[in-house]
Amino acid sequence: MTALLLLALGAAPLESVMLDGFPFVQQKPDFCGEADVEMALRRLGRDVTQDDVFNVSGLDPLKGRGVWADSLRDALVNLGLNPGQVWYRARSTSDVDAQFRALHADLRAGTPSIVCMHYDDSPNTTEHFRLITGYDATTDELVYQEPAEANGANRRMKRDTFLALWPFKKSKEKWTVIRLRLEPKGQPPALVRPSSPTPAEVSQHVQKLKETLPAGSTLAWEKPFLVIGNEAPDTVRSRGKDVVRWTRDLLLKDFFEKAPSKLEEVWVFKDAKTYEHASRTLFATEPSTPYGYYLASRRAMVMNIRPGYGTLTHELVHPFMHENWPDGPAWLNEGLGSLFEFPGERDGHFVGQLNWRLPAVQAAIRDQTVPKLSELISTSDEAFYADESGVHYAMARYLCYWLQERGLLIRFVRRAQALKATDGSGAKALEEVLGGPPDTFQKQWETFVLGLKRHRS
Repeated sequence: MTALLLLALGAAPLESVMLDGFPFVQQKPDFCGEADVEMALRRLGRDVTQDDVFNVSGLDPLKGRGVWADSLRDALVNLGLNPGQVWYRARSTSDVDAQFRALHADLRAGTPSIVCMHYDDSPNTTEHFRLITGYDATTDELVYQEPAEANGANRRMKRDTFLALWPFKKSKEKWTVIRLRLEPKGQPPALVRPSSPTPAEVSQHVQKLKETLPAGSTLAWEKPFLVIGNEAPDTVRSRGKDVVRWTRDLLLKDFFEKAPSKLEEVWVFKDAKTYEHASRTLFATEPSTPYGYYLASRRAMVMNIRPGYGTLTHELVHPFMHENWPDGPAWLNEGLGSLFEFPGERDGHFVGQLNWRLPAVQAAIRDQTVPKLSELISTSDEAFYADESGVHYAMARYLCYWLQERGLLIRFVRRAQALKATDGSGAKALEEVLGGPPDTFQKQWETFVLGLKRHRS
């Protein structure tokens, strides 16, 4: 008798139920589940975006995709929602219908659901999350929010179509139905948003990058730098940790308050052949140097790592300068960059070592053609870069090196940034840390530089 009663109740017609007030949100690429959650939470008055949903999911952004059911479940729990069992076993259409009735019961109780289902019935269809917000008994249709399309609010789908698209059938006997309930659970936790670039931003960037990413590439993330290389995977990850992270951490420790707020690509190619090929095919650029260059149009450093990583550590300085002092003087920007072309660590601090630029400035000193320190500091960016002799770069580097060896460089760079609103050249800060006008130290600086022995690198 009980079994017959349950069977009769299971077959009972369902009544209409409509939940309203869902502000429609179109998904970003592959963020269908994330957009569904945003719509549901905005209905509850919570300021949560699809990016926030991804960020709290814990999914590795280097996978370059949106959340799947497991990560979406984690996100819901972290956002204070009860997603329920999520995965349900089914062996027949009657089992799937029973799950539909459970979904309907939740709608009647005011709880919408996200379902993972086939997008359509085409042979190469994809899996897709949709937000179920109602059922119309008069037409036997579900009402759902379709995040994949611009006009996707309050779409309708026949119940039999839904029941056909919902289950995933591994075999005739093993079906899985995926549903995540959106039931609030107690007081919602405070949402802590990470600084940019966020995991969601990285994921979206990697998705786009995959469209042209060369085969055999490995990605490593050292915020805000996305390292992309064609060496062995462990080697690429080591470049990220041992070069990029090391440089980033020491620059922040000594010289800069803020890391770059925009994602920066770091392309590390194993040799000249692949470096030159990628420059032409990926970046439509003919490299003017065998070492590497910065591509401002896409915030990308493109490097041939075979000669060493000096050009990389040089280029890594520039995003920090731009973030902390956007219109900082070229002499300091390039002076610091070139100082760290041959980097090292001394007592936990980032230091530059003697390198190939030394002969140029020593020759200029001996020829008495080297500019005054005040002239270098007051040189416009245009004039600095117009120097084809290399003296401006070399002089800026060895002025920074001199300050470093006197224990004044960190203090000077920090002070120059502090005074940037009233002194765009760094002259006041330099005079302050030296204890007098820079030109009064010209002879001392020249003597110091002439006494240096070139360290080949």
